[in-house]
This record gives sequence, C-alpha cells and structure tokens, in this order.
Amino acid sequence: MTETVWNVLHSVKDPEIDSISIVDLGMVNRIIEGEGRVTIELLPTFMGCPALDIIKSNVLKACKEQLGTGEVDVKFVYTTPWTSSRLTEKGRESLKEFGIAPPPRDFTGEEDWQIHCPYCDSPYTSMENLFGPTACRSILYCKQCKNPFEAMKPISTMV
Repeated sequence: MTETVWNVLHSVKDPEIDSISIVDLGMVNRIIEGEGRVTIELLPTFMGCPALDIIKSNVLKACKEQLGTGEVDVKFVYTTPWTSSRLTEKGRESLKEFGIAPPPRDFTGEEDWQIHCPYCDSPYTSMENLFGPTACRSILYCKQCKNPFEAMKPISTMV
C-alpha cells in the first residue's frame, strides 16, 4: 500500500507552484501504515508557509479519491527540517519550467548563493529583491536575456 500512497502523493501539487508535486519538492518525510490507517508526515519548506492548510486538504482529498479511504492522517513535522537538497531532479526541472531558478544542490550556507537564469541558464543575474511573492522565493533579473525571474531560496540545516 505504501507504494500506492506515494503514487497518490505525486499527484498533489504545491498550490503556489502547480508544476511540482509535494514529493518532488521533498516535503514527504515518511508514510506510516498500521491498523487500517495511513499517516503521512510532511515537512514544511518554511515554518510559516501559508499554504500548509491547503496542502493538507489536497493530500486528504487525493487519498480519499484515489485510495477510497478516509483513514488518512496528515501531520506536519519539524524535527527533521526541510532543506533545499531534498528537491528531486524532476522537481528542479519543474521549477525551471515554471520560471523559478532552483536552489543550489547540497547548499551548506557557507558558500555564495549562485543563481542561474531558469530561461537561458546564464550566471549573469542580479538580486532585485531578497523577498519575493512568498517567503521561500526571491526576485532576480537576468542580464543576458533581460528577463525578471524568481529563485527558490536555499535552505540548509547549517544556516
């Protein structure tokens, strides 16, 4: 059943970035099955993310529709913090397709944050505003193709 639940969770998209699933975003911590019940633990990308209630509702709805059961609990856990290294390769590509530069792989917080344009892959970009439309994104400008774009902020347990 766990594999079936994973497949269902692949259909649940981030409500703010509808090209990426919560699985590819790295939000699924674990799935616990027992006594006719499934508990899905999710890791919020940011502590105060306003979309958590929507994500929980979408997970419950998808499980009910696709699994035919209402015996599903969704819990947000914070003991294993989400980091941007949890993004899958598919998730990184989905962000680019949406026009958002993915964070660097395995960011430790000790190196500079290098951002390439999601449209032309140019490294010649400038930070326009550290604060974007959501807490997890910043606004940048590409000096090569002249497009504004957003970048997902890197998060590390070292920061």
